[in-house]
Amino acid sequence: MLSLTLAGAALLTACGAEEAAPAAPGAATVDGGTTAVRLGAIPIVDVAPVYLAQEQGIFAEHGLEVEAFLAQGGAAIVPAVMNGEAQFGFSNVTSLLQAEARGVPLGLVAPGAGPTGDPAADYALVMVAGDSAYRTAADLEGGRVGINTINNISDTVVRESVRQAGGDPSGIEFVEIPFPDMVAAVASGQVDAAFVVEPFATLGAAQGLRSVAAPYTETAEDLTVAGYFTSDRYAAENPDVVRRFTAAMAEANAYAQANPDAVREVLGSYTSIPPEVAAQLTLPDFQTEVNEDSVARLLELGEQDGIIEGDVEVSDVLTDVG
Repeated sequence: MLSLTLAGAALLTACGAEEAAPAAPGAATVDGGTTAVRLGAIPIVDVAPVYLAQEQGIFAEHGLEVEAFLAQGGAAIVPAVMNGEAQFGFSNVTSLLQAEARGVPLGLVAPGAGPTGDPAADYALVMVAGDSAYRTAADLEGGRVGINTINNISDTVVRESVRQAGGDPSGIEFVEIPFPDMVAAVASGQVDAAFVVEPFATLGAAQGLRSVAAPYTETAEDLTVAGYFTSDRYAAENPDVVRRFTAAMAEANAYAQANPDAVREVLGSYTSIPPEVAAQLTLPDFQTEVNEDSVARLLELGEQDGIIEGDVEVSDVLTDVG
């Protein structure tokens, strides 16, 4: 059986990774004409292709030297990209849509991860205690559901799962809980259910929790959950660098999709996920193209639920790399 205590403690360390010190604004050219750029990432499974691209020389083949630094999330990464301390960053799509709606000029240049398309085997699940009376997403109606960030992609997709199952999500009480604490929150009864991603879905199952919904897949089987972005200004001033980064990430994602064992192995280089957990977790699908229809779906749902306010179009958050 997997050790929730040891693995959870290790992952708390990973999620609290310190941010790297700011660098001088703009990209630099190093020996041989290679362009050096900084990329803000999060210590989660989704960004494994970045580290595989470094190991496999994919960035180098595209004339890039990528320095990845870890941060807690978009709250630190978006400002770093906008002020030139980093050239690229990683964020979920809803956060980027919210930023665009607030007038922050940025855009997706490459996709990250998406769901498997199989509700029975996905990397993001709503989980309940083994003896819970909840059997489907509709049962979440009126319940307390743990999510990592309120008014973001998590509650958007959970609400959609409930609607698709015939329930009314308006009465759900969302409770903000860090991912490493969610399994314990469900087991103790602090919440009725929690929306967890890997490796916490695997850890939860090992503690007797079970799934009642797979919100990413149920929102769209090929949902683009997150991706890599840059500022509109950087894209306008450095279109060739952006094109090369986009091509490199497409190649890296394809490599990750074709080599799951390499993904599991590289997790140890930038997270504290124990090898025995990495060996068992369900991997996401690593996409090579942004699914624009799914971005439109997240925008529609975000506006419907009142978490995206402002005049924003899907095209505003997609960078044309030519």
